[in-house]
This record gives sequence, C-alpha cells and structure tokens, in this order.
Amino acid sequence: MLFSQAFGLPVITADDATSMGKVADLTVDAQDATVAAVRLSGAAGHAEALAWSAVESVGPDAVIVRSRVMAEQGQDRLPAHHRVLGSRVLTEHGVEHGTVRDVAFDPVSGRVLTLYTALGEIAGTRLMGLGSYAAVVRAEPV
Repeated sequence: MLFSQAFGLPVITADDATSMGKVADLTVDAQDATVAAVRLSGAAGHAEALAWSAVESVGPDAVIVRSRVMAEQGQDRLPAHHRVLGSRVLTEHGVEHGTVRDVAFDPVSGRVLTLYTALGEIAGTRLMGLGSYAAVVRAEPV
C-alpha cells in the first residue's frame, strides 16, 4: 500500500465501530524503517496519533484499530513526527537523491518497503534517518 492511498481513510475501532478520525499522515521510525504511528485529523475527543501496534489492519476503505483503549496507549513512546512525503533525500555521503513522492509500506507489519523519489526507487531497508531537513539513506554499493 502507498502512503498516498492511506491518507483520508477513516480510522475505526473494531470493538465498538467508533470513528476516531481520518488518516492525516503516517509517522516513520527511520531506525526500524517502519510506520510507528497513524496521525489523525478530525479526532475530536481522541488522541492525535495512534501507535502502529494498535492497528489491526489497513484496507482500501478503512484503518481498523483493535480498541479505543489500545489505540490511546503508548503515546509517550512515539518517535518525533517528520513528514516523509516531499522530504529531500540525501545519501550518507551528502549526495542528493531527489524528493520523496510516495512510500510503499506493508499494511500488516508497517514495514517501509520502497521510497519513490523524483530520481527513482529506494529500498526501505536503506533508510537511515528522517528529520526536518531530509531523509537520509545508505548509498547503493558501487
């Protein structure tokens, strides 16, 4: 699944079918190359971010979280949020590799599979860091 496909999906609890808002963005933990959290919009009375561990499934029509209680736990352990889409991409040698246009991720595990940039695809396993200035990736072996 692509980040762009997840944006705007309703986030629904499995236990009582309550809407918690819509997906506004996804937070990436660059150290593990995984989605760490789902950022919400329209989350009146709910947390603004949900830990990925609370996500039961991500489908083409909705994100299902196990329960509201589980969804609102673990807020203090989330990594800082930096928007991936539109981020400049640099190798660890300081060579620019365009900007991130989209990200493919596994909707079950949250593993980042591919960064799609203006200059080509980058395997998610190459992701080293993500901050306000750029996403840093390992350079390809020569």
